[in-house]
Amino acid sequence: MAGVPNFPSLFSLDGKTALITGGSTGIGYDIAAGFLQAGASKVIIASRKEDGLKSAVKDLNSISGIKGKAVYVVGNVSTMEGVDAMVQALEAGELKDGKLHVLVNNAGASWAGLFETYDDWRTAKTFDVNVRGPFNLTRRMVRFLARAGTSTDPARIINVSSVGGTTVPHIGENGAIAYAISKASMHHLSRNLALELAPQHITTNTIAPGWFPTRLANPAIEKYGGIDAAGADNPLGRLGIREDMAGVAIYLASKAGAYVNDEAKAKL
Repeated sequence: MAGVPNFPSLFSLDGKTALITGGSTGIGYDIAAGFLQAGASKVIIASRKEDGLKSAVKDLNSISGIKGKAVYVVGNVSTMEGVDAMVQALEAGELKDGKLHVLVNNAGASWAGLFETYDDWRTAKTFDVNVRGPFNLTRRMVRFLARAGTSTDPARIINVSSVGGTTVPHIGENGAIAYAISKASMHHLSRNLALELAPQHITTNTIAPGWFPTRLANPAIEKYGGIDAAGADNPLGRLGIREDMAGVAIYLASKAGAYVNDEAKAKL
């Protein structure tokens, strides 16, 4: 009773395989890097553009001291055909053993604009990527996750949402109402999956970032007055940094987060 059992491995991802959509840049890349540095055996990053994936994998595999490796799969989660093609490629290649320990649904799309004149194609694209994408990819990956999970160390689904899914940070021409609604949908998707999949030893949690300086967020940050101005409005006086994102994702993916199921609304 003197100490916590197995503490040295509590935040380790040794032996785990992870799939991260939108993993070649920004938040997805930071999570991929953190997973590798936490000992993951294999981190599969996915996006539509192979050139970006190749560059990201090269950078990830150059991280000093990692034991595992980064690989990639080209895929477009915005269509059912794209999801099925990606899953087939994974089953024939990087997931031949049929097991996936961690699925991170991170790919996202967003456009700002006035509600009254918002282009419908933007609404459709936002919901295709941000809602249909994680919904369809997750249901196709359940069999891989179920094979990897156990009662004491379940497989994990981590949905990367946004504080925009729980608040209304911007309106008018700088508003992103379709994006906000889509991220609110992701929160409720997580609630449903947490109950639906727990009997198969799969947990589901949500990370809801605020502003992190990324390609997706930078235009809005600049409109706000830049990193310093945006950070000054945060109670901590700064925006999120790479360590913040990697840290919460590692917690949710490791044994430290094994008993957390739709409770981690980590608002960063």
